[in-house]
Amino acid sequence: MCGFIGEITKEKSNFENIRIANKPIVCRGPDNTSEIHSTNHKLFNDTHGEYNISWIFNRLSILELSELGNQPMISMKYKTMMMFNGEIYNYKELKAELIKEGVKFNSHNSDSEVLLLGLSHYGVKFLDKLIGQFSIIFFDYKKNDLYLIRDRLGQKPLFYNIHKNKVIFSSNLKSIYNLENNHKISNRQLVNYINFGVVPSPNTIFEDISKVLPGTFIKVNLNNFSFEKTTYWNPSDYIDSKKFNEDKFFDLFSKSIDHRLVSDVPIANFLSGGLDSTSIVKSQFDNKSENINTFTVGVDDQRYDESGWAELVSKKYQTKHTLVKINSKFDNDIILESINAFDELYSDPSTVLSYQISKVISKNYKVAISGDGGDELLGGYKRTSLMLKRGTLPNSFVNFLHKIYPKHYGSAQEILYRKRDSAKAYASFFEDNNLLNLLNLNPADIYGELYFKESGNDYKNLLLSDYKFYLPEMMMLKVDRSSMANSLEVRSPFVDHKLIEYVLSTESNFMDSGPKSLLKNYLKPDFNHDFLNRKKQGFVFDLENWVYKNIDLIHEVINSGEILTDLNKDIINVISKRKTRVNALRIWKLFILEKYLGNLKIKN
Repeated sequence: MCGFIGEITKEKSNFENIRIANKPIVCRGPDNTSEIHSTNHKLFNDTHGEYNISWIFNRLSILELSELGNQPMISMKYKTMMMFNGEIYNYKELKAELIKEGVKFNSHNSDSEVLLLGLSHYGVKFLDKLIGQFSIIFFDYKKNDLYLIRDRLGQKPLFYNIHKNKVIFSSNLKSIYNLENNHKISNRQLVNYINFGVVPSPNTIFEDISKVLPGTFIKVNLNNFSFEKTTYWNPSDYIDSKKFNEDKFFDLFSKSIDHRLVSDVPIANFLSGGLDSTSIVKSQFDNKSENINTFTVGVDDQRYDESGWAELVSKKYQTKHTLVKINSKFDNDIILESINAFDELYSDPSTVLSYQISKVISKNYKVAISGDGGDELLGGYKRTSLMLKRGTLPNSFVNFLHKIYPKHYGSAQEILYRKRDSAKAYASFFEDNNLLNLLNLNPADIYGELYFKESGNDYKNLLLSDYKFYLPEMMMLKVDRSSMANSLEVRSPFVDHKLIEYVLSTESNFMDSGPKSLLKNYLKPDFNHDFLNRKKQGFVFDLENWVYKNIDLIHEVINSGEILTDLNKDIINVISKRKTRVNALRIWKLFILEKYLGNLKIKN
């Protein structure tokens, strides 16, 4: 797992500026930093094209710990070059296939070299063979074609900016922003952030910087810097109603975990004691995995501490267990540090906890396996149950209730999700048009139009929506930034495209017994009713307490900004009249906005 920044331009490159812009990326790969700076395309003597190249790669060494795994990586035979952030879990199988094709390798155990030579040998159709999480920069010198590639579920970030004679790309949005001084804030995406709490791909908060969409690659021809986008994976393509087979599901689940256990450094399992993480550990135990390491963060507040349940799991599956207790009351330094770790706007306050947990575990491990994605796959979210069981009301009546609902009370989600229109009902869990109204703004993009498509199956409608918006745009963003800021790679077996494709292509009758019933049945031989059916405690950052105790700090940050005071200078006072969690979330969202915009400049 790593991070990079690069530029290809027909203009003069400023190598020192690129080095400065690389500073926030070093945390993603502190083990080695390598640079390639080439003037007038002189890396290969017998290729054409006149442009300057400047690439910097920061490596977190997990596979092939020798220098043979360093990047940028070049193939002299194929005249190709690559930088790659992520892991290819099935690289051993792919390497064996390439060797049969006559491809020769220099390294012993580098998934990066497999990726470089696979793309060089097969072209971009090689992407269909990959199992993993990745963002890739691949350059074919013979054709003067540059490829920007992002994994299917958007686990790894990839930002870019294409001018007439230049293309810039990076794992970090702030780094691209800092290379030039003329980036303008997009008013449309500003509205989207205030509404959704995030700026969805392919957009960023800046007009001329974009994100590669999940499951997409962009081909840039460097003869004229023209580009085209291609979608190579779309979850909607797998919708079907084949018979669901539980054994098949758990076979895929087991293989997904096995793939993510391949490493040249020790791996830990995040173990909360919940169904997702417990199932992952059980699979390893049943498959007789050696050295099962588990890591639990306990807290001093009994309302949220689940370390006792995690200890039961550890004893049952004979793991090497580490328990670290932390203070449930984070001080301001930790909170502000976690905010500054994010290179793009994101308003979910759970980032504070994710950041702190990653910081603790990274003192002992470079790689951790997590249960992220289990709730999306198996209906674990409360909003999923509410949608599937909700009683509906005529849209016109719901609209009337919404109209008279006081805007400073909240988003009126508890009313809006009753709409008969499923797209508009589900949108209520993600939109806050009432907050836009308080700021005298109109909605820009509409959630239901972008992310909700009818498939004929209520559960799969929700599932597809989550795989298009919530998982890639919110959950994976949080996991990546909070972990990589602490030089920790997180691997998520439930976010395996083979497993997701299977669930999408089969009947959803496994949901008839309730959310997570598959995992409950899987764990039933090993644990009692209380363990399997307890209410999830979920340690959360005490947002209300922090927001309302630090309202002066929040006012100071917002008043010193240039956005919210122009829209409604009294907005914080209006919202904070009702000191609820919903309004604390709104204030936090606005605080993050001005805090982010005020901290864009990288210090030399």
